Amino acid sequence: MNTGYTYQLFTQTKHLPTDWDSIAQDNIFLSKKYLEVFELAAPANLKCQYIGVFKNEELIGIALAQFIDLSHLESYGERDKKIKTWLRNYIFKHFSSQLLFIGNNMLSGQNAFAVKENESIQKILKILKQAATDLNKNSKIHLTSFKDFIPNDLSYFDQPVFKKDFKFTSQPNMIFEINPIWNNEEDYVKALTKKYRDQYKRSRNKLRGIEKRKLTLDEIFDHQEMIYDLYLHVAEHAPFNTFYLSKNHFYVLKEKLKDDFMLYGYFMEEKLIGFNTLIKNGKSLDTYFLGYDEKIQKEKMLYLNMLYDMIACGISLQYKNIIFGRTALEIKSSVGAIDKPMYGFMRHRQPIVNHFIGKIFNYLEPVNIWKRRSPFKK
Repeated sequence: MNTGYTYQLFTQTKHLPTDWDSIAQDNIFLSKKYLEVFELAAPANLKCQYIGVFKNEELIGIALAQFIDLSHLESYGERDKKIKTWLRNYIFKHFSSQLLFIGNNMLSGQNAFAVKENESIQKILKILKQAATDLNKNSKIHLTSFKDFIPNDLSYFDQPVFKKDFKFTSQPNMIFEINPIWNNEEDYVKALTKKYRDQYKRSRNKLRGIEKRKLTLDEIFDHQEMIYDLYLHVAEHAPFNTFYLSKNHFYVLKEKLKDDFMLYGYFMEEKLIGFNTLIKNGKSLDTYFLGYDEKIQKEKMLYLNMLYDMIACGISLQYKNIIFGRTALEIKSSVGAIDKPMYGFMRHRQPIVNHFIGKIFNYLEPVNIWKRRSPFKK
């Protein structure tokens, strides 16, 4: 009998082991029903494989591997100017266009792997590193990355197989902790200082004339074109992009996740002018993608109102926290989200490039200057 650790790659969810979901039970983003979305509605430049880690033929760990091809994207974002933009785009196209992530590049947080209780995370990471190395052997992958990990996870990577990897951090993950004594949105508002209560009241007054409602599967299908246009407007103006969603992504997500996926539409005179999405994930509520009409968003403070609505939803459903992700840091801080550092590990397949990967990353990764807010009473 084989007493060592082994791994197996799967290219289709229908071939996953029957006990896959028993290990993924605490993370919906590793569940079969979520992974099925990639087979029906993945971005055009993204492909997935699934890794099962075995001990004595028993499944003890699962992981997601994503392959992203950046070579066909016209733009990677609008965060830099002139020479740095040109240089960043040149480097991505010629040296880092083929990416392998052990993790989910569409989300913030540790959605890379899950481990059966009482099993060694270090040993399973070692096997996942071997799987990533093997995936590189007969491919054109430039850069391999494990993402996103909190500081308490870093000790698991303190082993020889990760010695040549560059440890990096960029934007923090904004997490809103829900006070367990809050029963409703009013309790949240009462906890704010006068300045931020005034901000809340001002934004809510701006929302007059707009109707918000949760869309059903059929309604998502009926509004699919406008939902995608609104999403695309936001995505194309994002600081950095490695993919664009497919037009049917939200419909398929709702079809697969059912009540675990919520899409809220904002209507003005019966016209959809914005939307946001939430996914129930254990004790956390994860924000997903959103979209809006830019002119109306400015006039109606739509984005800020969406944040307040997400908070109200999290409180009413009694979640522990809301994962707001790593964009719009200051405005999320103003509603009470806390910035949590996230770390990753990357390695370039060319040793000479890998030797300088830290300097290259630090040069191209912009310094994001923002002010942390303190909206709650002491």
